[in-house]
Amino acid sequence: MPGSLRKRTIGQGEHTADAIRRAGLALIYEKGYAAVSMRDLAQEVGIGLSSIYNHISTKQALLVELLLGHMKDLIDGLQPVLEAHRHESGRDRLLAFADFHLRYHLTRRVEVFVINSELRSLEPAHRGTVIALRRRYETHLVEILEAGEADGTLRVEDARVTAYALIAMLTGVCNWYRPDGRLTQDAIVRMHLNLLVDGLECRFAAADTVDDSAEARLRAG
Repeated sequence: MPGSLRKRTIGQGEHTADAIRRAGLALIYEKGYAAVSMRDLAQEVGIGLSSIYNHISTKQALLVELLLGHMKDLIDGLQPVLEAHRHESGRDRLLAFADFHLRYHLTRRVEVFVINSELRSLEPAHRGTVIALRRRYETHLVEILEAGEADGTLRVEDARVTAYALIAMLTGVCNWYRPDGRLTQDAIVRMHLNLLVDGLECRFAAADTVDDSAEARLRAG
């Protein structure tokens, strides 16, 4: 096969696979996983039913790809945030984590809804993999809370329980946020960061300075 033709074929295949993922995400969001068929996917993408199997073997395989992809993007996106703030206080690391978590979820509400509502639809082995990735993500927050308790910038009674509560609160914005609503994303982030500061009774040291971090954005709000 000539190189140029092979390159076009690969490109077309990748485009179709991406279209199937987007269509699958939208259909599952609108109808629920159980109500979506492979025929629905094929019709949404505009290809024949037999052709869709060249790109995705089963509906379950598509769901696995969507949920694992979401968790991978979430964890990969968090890593540079953790690295950038790793020498800061527990309080500042918490604010940076919350800032990232909120902005990620505000811009990917459909994926968040699907992963939360359809985790139960995964086969046990795949569900276990996604849950393990969730726990890995949650562990980063637990470690931040423990660091804040240790350095005196946060008041935390139980780091893991607190982490669960915070993630539930921060992720909950997806249930009511609308891009055309009265509040901007920046305003929503600022309000939630204030809730964290007040709720965990962060104690600001006299030597604290304002920098280009989540704390700076909070104070500038």
